This record gives sequence, structure tokens and C-alpha cells, in this order.
Amino acid sequence: MHDRDIVAALEARFGRTYVARRLAIESRHALRVQNRSRNLYHPENWYRLPGVIAACLKAVGLYGRARRNARRIVVRENALRLAQLPQGFDGYTLLHLTDLHVDINATIAHDIAAVVRDLEYDACVLTGDYRAATAGPIEPTLDGMRRICAVLREPIYAVLGNHDSLRMLPALEAMGVHVLVNASAEIRRGTASMRIAGIDDAHFFAADDIAAARAEVGDGQVALLLSHTPEVYREAAAAGFAAMLSGHTHGGQICLPGGIPIILDASLPRRLGRGAWRFGTMQGYTSVGAGTSIVDVRINCPPEVTLHRLRAG
Repeated sequence: MHDRDIVAALEARFGRTYVARRLAIESRHALRVQNRSRNLYHPENWYRLPGVIAACLKAVGLYGRARRNARRIVVRENALRLAQLPQGFDGYTLLHLTDLHVDINATIAHDIAAVVRDLEYDACVLTGDYRAATAGPIEPTLDGMRRICAVLREPIYAVLGNHDSLRMLPALEAMGVHVLVNASAEIRRGTASMRIAGIDDAHFFAADDIAAARAEVGDGQVALLLSHTPEVYREAAAAGFAAMLSGHTHGGQICLPGGIPIILDASLPRRLGRGAWRFGTMQGYTSVGAGTSIVDVRINCPPEVTLHRLRAG
């Protein structure tokens, strides 16, 4: 599909104003990356940073181990107890993948596919950052996503992250992925129903609209929110979501012993930056992700995919 056709399809679905605004932000950011600006918004775009981190790890003899750690993806399990969950959904399982960054190396898509291929779940949710780069061609990312989506079972629901281009959406949906852009989808089991909502990236693009994502949720209906970043936890809880699933932080990726992150690229309490948490009546889970960003290493923070089992009561 030519770029002009992609943009036209996006405008038909989301409106010209929304598409023009988001693509304009992407274009401005791409120019800054090409010009190798030293004042980029995100640390992952500082073009010298990967080399600096790698050199430091090599100097202390940790680089090889950190590279191997990045390929050792673990499967975690998490229980989401939701007070109003219909009994028909008790035990319903969501496979949660996030921060795949499939263009960071030649094997990560294969590694992720190998881990998830034989897992048992009812639906899959993806919470963004499929691309490692923040600008430039999207085809390497889409090639990796095709390999992963080929082994995933539908339904698959997804949101975009701060590394992802809106232009990726038509190709992702052609793979069977239902991308939720400030919208929701209903899931039914017999006469019981719940909704999964998703917002566009709130961290960099500020393109999120929680009210629109919740607009079709019925009174008393349980709704889960997919958000790339957990930074919108207050707004999500205030909107009445029963749970929120996120990624973005990588859990710090390079951590001190005990998994204590050195840096979290997110404005939120550290307890919300990794694993299960609760804010008010809303449960949350921030996955450390299956891939890596900036440099392809992990220390004291293994990559993960997560199986969330919904429980009533």
C-alpha cells in the first residue's frame, strides 16, 4: 500500500485533524533524528548513548552476560481479581506482550515467537513499542511483527507506543491485530460481556483520549484499559477502569541487584514501574517487556511475557 493510500485510509477512520496532528509530530521528530540533534526529547534518541552504555558494560566485564540476559524471556503469571467480573469470565486468560522492539536485532522476533507459540490463553493484548527506532522505515518492524503474529491466536488487541508510527496500523490490522485508538472492543462469553479499551500513546505523542476509549462501556460493565505507558494511572482509575495493562518502562532494563531500576523513563511512583500494583480500586500491571531499547542488554531485569488470569470477586 502506498503512503498516500495509507494516509487516506487513516483519515477515513480517525478524521483528518487527528491524523494530520500525529503524523506532523512524527515528521518533526524524524527530522531531529536525521539531524542528530543533541536535545532530543527521548534519551533513546541520543545517538551516542548506545555506544557509551555498551562501552561501560564491556569495561566492567558485563556486556556478554547482559546480551545473553536479553534473550532469556520468561513467562510470568498474574491474577487480576475484579469485583464485578461476570462469572463467565472467571479464569479468562490474556497473553500480554509489550515493548517488543523487533528491529533491534535479527533474532528477537524469532525468540518471542518461540516463547509464546505453545502458551494457552483466550486473547492476546499488545501494549505498544513494536519498533526499536523512533523514526525511519517501518518495514523491518512489520516483518518482525508478521513472524510473531503468525503464532498468536486471535483475538489480538493492541495499542501503539511512543516508538510506533501511525502508518504501521493498516499493516498490523492485516495481520489480524485489532488496534484500539481511543476506542474499545466488546468480548462476549455466552451472555456475559466485558470490554477492552485502548488509548493512543500518552507519553510522547499526547494522543490519548480516555473518555473516548470508555465511551461505549456500559453501566456496570467491566472494562480493562490498554495503555502503552502507565503514566495515565490516575486518569484511568478516575474513569472507572477495573484494570490497566501497560509497558514502556522496561522495568529499568539495567537494574541494581533486586531489580531496582537505575532509571525509569516515566513520570510515576516507582512502585508502578514494574509488575502488579493497585491504585484505588483499579488494578494495574506494568510489564518489563520482551525486547530491549537503546542498547540490546538487560541486567537484573529479565524480559518477559505475561499471562493475566481474570478472577471474579
